[in-house]
Amino acid sequence: MASTAPYANEHRDTNGPGDARPNALKIIRDEALDGRLQGKVCLITGGTAGIGLETARAMHATGADVYITGRDTEKGVAVADSFASLDGKPGKVVFLQMSLDSVEEVSAAAAQFLSMSENLNILICNAGTPHRPALGLTKDGFEKHFGVNYVAQFALFQALRETLIKSASPGMSSRVVVLASLSHQASSVNFEDINFTTRDYNPMLAYGASKTACIWMANEIERRYGNERLHATSVHPGAIHTEAARHNPAGDAVMLKPEMRKYRKSPEQGAATTIWAAVGKQWENRGGRYLAEVQEAEPLKENDASFPRLGYAAHAYDMKAEQRLWDMTVECLRTKQ
Repeated sequence: MASTAPYANEHRDTNGPGDARPNALKIIRDEALDGRLQGKVCLITGGTAGIGLETARAMHATGADVYITGRDTEKGVAVADSFASLDGKPGKVVFLQMSLDSVEEVSAAAAQFLSMSENLNILICNAGTPHRPALGLTKDGFEKHFGVNYVAQFALFQALRETLIKSASPGMSSRVVVLASLSHQASSVNFEDINFTTRDYNPMLAYGASKTACIWMANEIERRYGNERLHATSVHPGAIHTEAARHNPAGDAVMLKPEMRKYRKSPEQGAATTIWAAVGKQWENRGGRYLAEVQEAEPLKENDASFPRLGYAAHAYDMKAEQRLWDMTVECLRTKQ
């Protein structure tokens, strides 16, 4: 079995964006996949900027067909068109308009994708919303973090699940990668009050709960469909000062702290763990794990005072809660149709 921490040495002495930590393209080269996935199909949500764009660039380097989603059609089409002269690889890049604020729009985007491609080998649920200072709801009535970061991605997976399973083969299982965060440590999912109707709104708790839900989603996909050659992992990308963070005062303030600088990554580095989960040999026919720093995360130690705290909280693996959330979400989506 390949190492569960192949880049541990590169993460021991961090020195900010562009340091020795691997970027997404290095993962592709180290896995010997440059131009080797022609005919395969990858769909990336939020693939027009930041980590998602760098994820798309790395996947395009494999020769796979890459579909990227975003809210802004003009920007998305321009980004997709820019790949034509990027690296000379044969795979096409196609933009799909999709807002994660609406399950109806997610379903429409999934239907559009299925009208364009009969196969899907890799689904990367990258898009999301950062900390929101004020309580807000999606068009479907979910707390904004929970609805965008988790429910919409779940709805997309459900719409594409059969295609993912059908596209798997003995030589290459299908994979789902769900972006989580170390912020999951802040909160489990409060099943009795997901929308903060009976308690004061706290963006850290709301965001943390949504990322716990993302971890649970990947865990439950693995449990339900792993024996059908469909595997799922969740990943913490790291501290990246993306455009989303710049428009979020709380997140921007954290990222700009002097003590944070050496831990920050470039977007290219931030996409590395995602790419490792998506194509790494370590994750062929295996999943249900939370990854960080291009390695399988370890449990948080009691009274851990390290910074940043990269392990997983005890609630990250909770079979009963994972099954409960899955069933609850399926029922919620059924009522929205």
